[in-house]
Amino acid sequence: MKAWRFHAFGDMRLDDIPEPACGAGHVIVEPICVQPSVTEAQLAQGIPTLAYDRVKRRLEAEAPLQLFGHEFCARVLEVGPGVSRVKAGDRVAARAKLPCGECRMCLSERSALCRKGPVIGFDLPGCFAERARIPECALTLVDDRISDGEAACLQSLSDSVAAVETAELRVADTVAIFGQGSMGLECLQIARISGAGKIITVDVREEACAMSRELGADHALNAKECDPVAAIRDLTEGNGADVVFECAGGSPKQGLAGNQSLLSALDAVRSGGKIIGVSWFGGPLELNIDVLRERSLRYLFPDISTLGHLEHTVRLVASERVRLKPTITHVLNGIGAVPRAFEITANKGKYKAINPAQVMMHNN
Repeated sequence: MKAWRFHAFGDMRLDDIPEPACGAGHVIVEPICVQPSVTEAQLAQGIPTLAYDRVKRRLEAEAPLQLFGHEFCARVLEVGPGVSRVKAGDRVAARAKLPCGECRMCLSERSALCRKGPVIGFDLPGCFAERARIPECALTLVDDRISDGEAACLQSLSDSVAAVETAELRVADTVAIFGQGSMGLECLQIARISGAGKIITVDVREEACAMSRELGADHALNAKECDPVAAIRDLTEGNGADVVFECAGGSPKQGLAGNQSLLSALDAVRSGGKIIGVSWFGGPLELNIDVLRERSLRYLFPDISTLGHLEHTVRLVASERVRLKPTITHVLNGIGAVPRAFEITANKGKYKAINPAQVMMHNN
């Protein structure tokens, strides 16, 4: 079968490889729609971000490697012994991080916090291939009301659900969100249905600000046209937001904000408020911790999303409480289009993309 493999950073090739064997507790799936995450698009080019050192070591020791492809919708072709929740013909999506299976807590449906657990697309082959072998414990069924493209977004949405859950929003909290890419827009919608009061969003792209308004932001600020911190303070009677989600930081090589959005988030949150760190920065940052201590700020990181979070995303999208379809701006056809999807996703500003570019893996 055909599968995309990395021979080095920046060197991905469509290779012929053996068919995967099914095995106990696993299923063989045919990927229908797959999208590279922003993190994967950066790693593909060797830009430091989440898991960079791990991927680098694997490439140096084991290349060529099947990497990435954890955000997908697929159809089950075959099930192995012990599989009971899915059957051949089902459409499925998956969570990325799996339980390690070595402890009782790890085996809980609601838990994925063990650091030992493997990650689809990083430790296990993902879905940039004609077929893939996936553990059943990663999978959830996709509701018939959800399109293939929307289903490929569910893993990202589950991380956003976990981020908003970590914030422990109170009814009528004022929320600010820096960055209106896919996860920023997801956090916006989940915060809105979780009781947030005023929601203020920030981005540097007008198309992202327009999408933010369409999906429910009370105020969508273009940081190229105003001082977002001053504007947030004006909109909150000088106090700042109760909760700020930082979803814009990362490598400026990919059009991200470096660490400036985090510094702005610290200035935009009220004393005693919370900053939820969604972004990955790819290296150490220098922060004045005394400022956080003086203002009693809490800088929190989202819990790892679980199967329970993923199953909840199916209900949210099927009921249209969260809308994903408007954010899907670039859809490509055929397995050969995968490198183009990486290029678009790595440079969303250049291509005016909101969600990562998607690939419908079969031309028909």
